[in-house]
Amino acid sequence: MQFGLNEEQEMIVSSVRSFVENEIYPHETLVEQTGEVPEEIANNIKQKCIDLGFYACNFPEEVGGAGLSHMDFALVERELGRGSMALNHFFGRPQNILMACNGDQRERYLLPAVRGEKMDALAMTEPGAGSDIRSMKCTAVRDGGDWVLNGTKHFISGAEHADFIIVFVATGEDQTPRGPKKRITTFLVDRGTAGFTIRDGYKSVSHRGYKNMILDFDDCRLPHAQVLGEVDGGFAVMNDWLYATRITVATMCVGRARRVFDYALNYAAQREQFGQPIGKFQGVSFQLADMITEIDAADHLTLAAADRLDKGLPANREIASAKLYASEMLARVTDAAIQIHGGMGLMDDLPLERFWRDARVERIWDGTSEIQRHIISRDLLRPLGA
Repeated sequence: MQFGLNEEQEMIVSSVRSFVENEIYPHETLVEQTGEVPEEIANNIKQKCIDLGFYACNFPEEVGGAGLSHMDFALVERELGRGSMALNHFFGRPQNILMACNGDQRERYLLPAVRGEKMDALAMTEPGAGSDIRSMKCTAVRDGGDWVLNGTKHFISGAEHADFIIVFVATGEDQTPRGPKKRITTFLVDRGTAGFTIRDGYKSVSHRGYKNMILDFDDCRLPHAQVLGEVDGGFAVMNDWLYATRITVATMCVGRARRVFDYALNYAAQREQFGQPIGKFQGVSFQLADMITEIDAADHLTLAAADRLDKGLPANREIASAKLYASEMLARVTDAAIQIHGGMGLMDDLPLERFWRDARVERIWDGTSEIQRHIISRDLLRPLGA
């Protein structure tokens, strides 16, 4: 890995950071207070992102995307991490899994998503199946040339805005020495399909306005043409196209931590007690030193994982390490920033209490910290036969 950014990467960072500061920051208080993103603001952000040439920048040029490398896209996500997730959702990064579209699916789903004409959402998690995807109870059964879906998904981000949902459901079961093992298939389900409803989910303390929704399937009939990839090949689709999504969590944690650190650093330099800036006191200055060291470490871990992907090298452990460390780092940094600000840090006059609340979910979604530790340790032990 080569340290330091080239001229084009510096431009990406500068452009996205300017976008976030000018188009995202001004609306954050409104979203925080109401828990909603007004449609006019959402559409405005989306159109400006399209005009800037960054919409669907995670897709290759041959389908109309910007064709950014994993490293370049990590830099985009890092800067977006500085802003409200509810608002930067409209910056537009469709699920890369749509690259698995074939035939008419490309015209109906992939290309409209890349152009910003349609929005997608991804549905895997169920009330009884979080990290254990194989235990899902949502099923699809063949009926003639169709499939009939039944079951419930929850914690589905972005579904309230989605024109279609990418849904993983069980389509069979194999008997293995370790017990029954579900076969998984991926479907493309349009909003408004009979038997498919989207309803409000739970009220979360993290990322207000970035809602989680509940999806219900009640004898929802889909033609076979709605299968994404191969029947019973849902895990293959998942592994091919969702491999690096955990990098997004890591990069956004780094971006948010840098914004939090800026608040703490400036406050430590300006706030005076006992006749001098509080940053002069070792109890504060050492906290600042620890914060920036951890942020830089998380940043390098994350970019190193993205660099491995660009080089075609295995990166599962590196990605898990980045997601684990960056999400736990953000928790420590936000807590330290509040401590430096004292009582004011917990008041909603400042965004620090929001960052503190928002940080909590990062250790849970896209694979809990425990799951990441399992991935890392498994990668280390398997070559030794353990």
